[in-house]
Amino acid sequence: MSEPGNTQDPNNPYASGGPADQGGDAAGQGAPQDAPPQQDQPHPEPPQQGQPQYGQPQPGPAHNAPQYGPPQPGPPQFGQQQPGQPPYGQQPGYGAPMAGPPVSPSDERLWATLTHVGGIFFGFIPALVIYLVYKDRSRFITENAKNALNFQLTWLIAYVVSYLLMFVIIGFVLLPAVVIVVIVFSILAAVASNRGEVYRYPMSIRMVQ
Repeated sequence: MSEPGNTQDPNNPYASGGPADQGGDAAGQGAPQDAPPQQDQPHPEPPQQGQPQYGQPQPGPAHNAPQYGPPQPGPPQFGQQQPGQPPYGQQPGYGAPMAGPPVSPSDERLWATLTHVGGIFFGFIPALVIYLVYKDRSRFITENAKNALNFQLTWLIAYVVSYLLMFVIIGFVLLPAVVIVVIVFSILAAVASNRGEVYRYPMSIRMVQ
């Protein structure tokens, strides 16, 4: 007679060592093991519209920045003329146009010559009159008249000093010397003006600029 604790019921599937237990072990051994869960791979995000790709140059403010107002003038290129300057070959000088009616070159030489010759007989008066008449019409006549006027005014002082020194006899020697100097330099200036040159007197105080 068998013991009750060792009796196994063949119809009980939960009894140890039964067919069901053996079948479950066999099923557990033959069933494949679960594979480890796969991690989600990060997908690259598509580039947003308007943003540059990696490695592409980014547009700077000089390319996309709006321009306000008219373009600023840059430095002139080589060979270009700067604004405000007279054209090449027309630099201001004695031939520059004046405000008054123009004077022909022959008349310019004539009046400039008379400016210097008239100083021999009438002192500074011819130079002063011609200067006031032609100062807005001819630069050539104006320059000669100014030089003659400064010379005649300077030597007018020498005339006055010579007359005063006549009381001590020195003036009788000094006055003829002053007259000779005025005549010689006035003739030299008249010849230069007739050639179209501006004569500058030596020993002259520039009172009229």
